[in-house]
Amino acid sequence: MRASLDTNVIIHFYRAGLQDILFQFFDEGVFIYEQIRNIELENHGKDILNQVDADIETGKMEKYTDERLKELHVFKVFENNVYNNRILYGTGDLGEVYAIALAQTIGAYSLVTDDTKQGGPYMSLMQFDDDVMPFTFADVLILRYLIGNADALKTVEDFNLINKKSDLNWAFTSQVAKFIKRFWKDPYRQEDSKWIQKLVIQKKIAVKTKFMELQKLI
Repeated sequence: MRASLDTNVIIHFYRAGLQDILFQFFDEGVFIYEQIRNIELENHGKDILNQVDADIETGKMEKYTDERLKELHVFKVFENNVYNNRILYGTGDLGEVYAIALAQTIGAYSLVTDDTKQGGPYMSLMQFDDDVMPFTFADVLILRYLIGNADALKTVEDFNLINKKSDLNWAFTSQVAKFIKRFWKDPYRQEDSKWIQKLVIQKKIAVKTKFMELQKLI
């Protein structure tokens, strides 16, 4: 899978020292737009900039610049996507606008963002007819657990660490419930339901057993 990252989720994973989860889970590429690195992280995540730059330098994360988009002959497409997303989300958080626009432009199937407010990118993308699938950091941890790349204890520990380091005050119980509702009980989009069903078959996931094991720890 490929993913475009919003500012907040970069900060949350890096502050917990768990950024490698992103690179391992999204093994086809992790991308950020230069504006997120140069402005959003400068303003909100100075404490993690050296680590982010090191991962860009080693190729773990790819930074897309305007020059790079022009070389790929998609800069005008990107500009149009930015314009359309600014209409939807306003100018309050350009990071999310650029992250979504980049995902749409380069064909990154996933957007990782922890902005879950009503009208924000996570909730909106689940209700739009869009090819980009949004995930929060909790979604990524749950998916990593379901496919067998971490056990239940490690999943809970990682959630608690990210939650604590970024003062998020999220409850894992409610995040698991939202995940189950989104993909099984009451999906916003049928595409999400089909996607998880395909993943369950491919990875031979015993869904009920997995969630029962997780519930015992939370």
